[in-house]
Amino acid sequence: MKIAFHLSNATYGAAHMFRNITLALGLALPATALAEPTIVALGDSLTAGYGLPEGDGLVPQLNAWLAAQGSTATVINAGVSGDTSAGGLSRLDWSLTPETDALIVTLGGNDLLRGLPPAETARNIDAIVKSATDRGLKVLIVPMEAPGNFGPDYKSAFDSLYTDIATTYGAQITAPFFRLIDPQATDPGQIAQWMQADGIHPNKDGVARVVENLGPALLELAGATSD
Repeated sequence: MKIAFHLSNATYGAAHMFRNITLALGLALPATALAEPTIVALGDSLTAGYGLPEGDGLVPQLNAWLAAQGSTATVINAGVSGDTSAGGLSRLDWSLTPETDALIVTLGGNDLLRGLPPAETARNIDAIVKSATDRGLKVLIVPMEAPGNFGPDYKSAFDSLYTDIATTYGAQITAPFFRLIDPQATDPGQIAQWMQADGIHPNKDGVARVVENLGPALLELAGATSD
């Protein structure tokens, strides 16, 4: 249904002046104040918030942290429990809506649990990051880290794939996910108090520690979308 409005010259003049003032005020504001970046978090159960009440998972805590910093950025939860890097790649296209400005990639943990070859994980994550950057999106990679029991060659190949991909595409990269809980920890037992009973997923307080250490990189990512 269309409604036609007939304005008198005086009314039109007032409306036109109001529009100009509004535009002037908008132009006077910093671009970052007007921007509302949408960031998609592509990941597995660590992103999805497995085992935690709604609101305690990674994405809700990230959004609360961003709001507390005065950021208008919003993180969208695209985490699927059990997903491998191949699963993340398979749903990338429909995860990246037209409103998406940036992408967080937190994949590889289930590749490790299945003992998949590092080269396979590298191909999938490379394809994800390439596709995102080809779309003009900013990318932040949150790596996983292979345990020592896989052997030194496997560990070296797996751990380095994230840095290699970040370097290739100019993506941001953080410390490995579990080191965001405690950067000084060298043994899983040192972070046990911040983990759920399964020893694989962080509890609410563990997620809060991840958010505290991941937050500055996320703010940088959000700011980069306005460049």
